[in-house]
Amino acid sequence: MDVKSARTIVVTGANRGLGLEFTRQLLARGERVVAGCRQPGHADALTELAGAHPGHLHVAPLDVADARSRQAFVAEVAASHEAVDLLVNNAGVLPAGEKFGALDADVLEHTLRVNTVAPLMLAQALAPLLAKGRKPRVFNLSSRLGAIALAQSFGTPSYAISKAALNMATVQMAHALKPMGIGVLAASPGWVRTEMGGSNAPVTASESVRDLLDMLDRREDLGAGEFVGRDGEVLPW
Repeated sequence: MDVKSARTIVVTGANRGLGLEFTRQLLARGERVVAGCRQPGHADALTELAGAHPGHLHVAPLDVADARSRQAFVAEVAASHEAVDLLVNNAGVLPAGEKFGALDADVLEHTLRVNTVAPLMLAQALAPLLAKGRKPRVFNLSSRLGAIALAQSFGTPSYAISKAALNMATVQMAHALKPMGIGVLAASPGWVRTEMGGSNAPVTASESVRDLLDMLDRREDLGAGEFVGRDGEVLPW
């Protein structure tokens, strides 16, 4: 696939974990990727990928929690690309060691800014470019931990709350973007063996991303705000 026929895909949190694996697999498919990360100068894996895929990887600074950084990132994307075909809202945080009775409001607020507010704001800002894309989609990385119907115990409250809110944000995005011809989906990648997921997780990043991309390929519709697993199974809210 040459650069002209490649899709343009924006991936946030692209310097490690699932974001890096999305970038790696999309480049292997011949796509063009705009990889957002906080410190491009220290993103050695992305630098290697850029060398291996000349003309297909654009690494840009992005701190999703910071409004000015988001604005600058979107401006950089718009200056270099006429359209965006897919936005992968992957960047996220999972605070460790939270205990009821010692919860920190600042931690919760920061988690919401990263996991919920940023995906919505980026989708809003990139909507004009997505509207020009081919089968354009916003793809939000959510979690089963954000499914209220599946909550059986107290745990990872900031993360769970933020992902439940992201699921509602996904539905809101879908209604707002449908008239522009843009689809929206939220998906749980599974419990993945990354720095966030930990070494005991049963699924590798490679397996998770492969399944998620295959699931997107199989869907004939663009998505109307559904919350699904990486196999495409509809998950409860």
